[in-house]
Amino acid sequence: MKTLFYSALVSACLLPCVMAAPAASKARVADAAPAKALPASGDPALGREKADSERCMECHGVDGHGAGHANGPEGKFAKLAGQHPDYLLKQIRDFRSGARQHDQMQIMARSVSDADVRDIAAYFASQPGMKGQDGERHALGKSLYESGDPARGIAACIGCHGALGKGVAGSALTPVIGGQEWRYLDKQLRDWRSGERRNSPDGAMSQITKTLSDAEIEALANYLSGI
Repeated sequence: MKTLFYSALVSACLLPCVMAAPAASKARVADAAPAKALPASGDPALGREKADSERCMECHGVDGHGAGHANGPEGKFAKLAGQHPDYLLKQIRDFRSGARQHDQMQIMARSVSDADVRDIAAYFASQPGMKGQDGERHALGKSLYESGDPARGIAACIGCHGALGKGVAGSALTPVIGGQEWRYLDKQLRDWRSGERRNSPDGAMSQITKTLSDAEIEALANYLSGI
């Protein structure tokens, strides 16, 4: 099976930074000051225009289903269609503060106003949900998602992300992952495991993924992308 990338709301071009503050180094992520909460509602119609003008669509697709071939083998670009707006807003806050590391996204997050981010999140959230890719769902991935592995202290993913990976509406912490791009899923799971990504509450995702093997991560990504 292919080996890959995974990260969310990514912009293809480096945009000018107009919201100040350099990105915090990984060593200082824990010391980053809490970012001001963004309002949780926006205008989808305005958001479509802004997503286009801010070039979000170049990576995430016009309808939020990704940019197809442009994704490449690294899995850089998450699908955003139908994603909970509260989750999208939290990720922007985390990119701004340095709690989540990604050079391009940190620049993008600091370059767009709160009002624009709110509208863009509302637009992508309003799009028809992520569509699973063709292919057989991986049995191991399904088992891990639904039951976890209690013997190794691995909690079932379904407990937070819900049936078919639909997450919890209104939650900033449990995104939609069913039907997400498999390269992106694989990359993010590996980043949680390695500590490259660590912006989940109380380190829950790092704890859950730390004992997953490469094969188990691939199986989870395969299963979830097919839902």
